Amino acid sequence: MKDVFTDKGLYCGKVEDIECDLKRFKMRSLIVKAAKGSYLNDMLGRKKGIIIPYPMVKAIGDIILIKHFAAPAADEGTETTETTEE
Repeated sequence: MKDVFTDKGLYCGKVEDIECDLKRFKMRSLIVKAAKGSYLNDMLGRKKGIIIPYPMVKAIGDIILIKHFAAPAADEGTETTETTEE
């Protein structure tokens, strides 16, 4: 299992599995298991892992490097809904 880091150097966890498109011979996504105390674990809370679409993968070697991502703010969605109702 390879370690997964964001391109900002934050540790996410380890690759648990991969999803392939056998008809096109392409990798579709990585299933990453969040490590305790990792950036991904802090973001996901109780969830154990996440599916990373292959276009987010920047490099594969001794480690896997993915594009940095952040969780969407929960408050933004409620503000938009309140504005629409007015």
